Amino acid sequence: MSEGQKPLSFDLILYSESGSVIARQTVASRGSYRFLNLPNGWYNLVVEVEGTEVARLRVQVISSFKTDFRQDVSMEWRGSPAVVKAGNVSAADFYKRPPASQKLYDRAGEMMGAKRYADASALLLQVVGADAQDYQAWTELGTSYLFQDKARDAERAYQRAAEARPTFALAYVNLGRMRLAQKNYDGAIEVLTKAVALQPPSADANFLLGEAYLQIKKGSKAVPHLEEAARLGRADAHLRLARLYDAAGMKDRAAAEYEKLLTARPDHADKEKFKRYIEENRKR
Repeated sequence: MSEGQKPLSFDLILYSESGSVIARQTVASRGSYRFLNLPNGWYNLVVEVEGTEVARLRVQVISSFKTDFRQDVSMEWRGSPAVVKAGNVSAADFYKRPPASQKLYDRAGEMMGAKRYADASALLLQVVGADAQDYQAWTELGTSYLFQDKARDAERAYQRAAEARPTFALAYVNLGRMRLAQKNYDGAIEVLTKAVALQPPSADANFLLGEAYLQIKKGSKAVPHLEEAARLGRADAHLRLARLYDAAGMKDRAAAEYEKLLTARPDHADKEKFKRYIEENRKR
């Protein structure tokens, strides 16, 4: 139950990873927001109420095509503070580096945005060469290698990030996502299991771990992670659960998951098909 008056609107501020303000919007409670023409990369989405930061989310935009990229933000208002339910990031995960290294790091971010990934890698190598404990730079280096199809180099960079900061979930999540793409499911499960054990809980880590278990036909192990991912804001987890239950002949449970999906994504492209399925299979 709320302990105070719920705000009618929130300010959303989108920051580059280097801390520069990209855009700002005021959004009504239960409203929507849109930031246009964003290059691929990492961003920090900050939610403010009356000038006070109440939530911060780390968001990655990766798309081969210029399409909409959706990031839902669900918060439980308790007066002060709000509790974020999707992908929150601790302030402790922002690495303090010397000005010279920060300049290189910022320039690497610009190169990533311009899709000059080899140039970004060269700059980030200078950053980690000066400080091998810079886990953020190692993580960005891994991503720059991925864009160049250098999977082995990317894996080594993500592993160095995890070694430098064993509590940095993003390094494990990126490594797990990469191993999933390579169909190295056991390897993905190994690192994603570490990611889901960390705090704050990660919707992405749980979703990917559930996906890895599905790929090795261990649906019973996948379900709790997909349920947790859905609870944390990954609406597509409901879709994976619905398909899993449908394949198992549990039509009523699949219908319930489709209902939850449409509650979270009422404009889903397949909403009419899901509505028909729900009508035909809803538990009476």
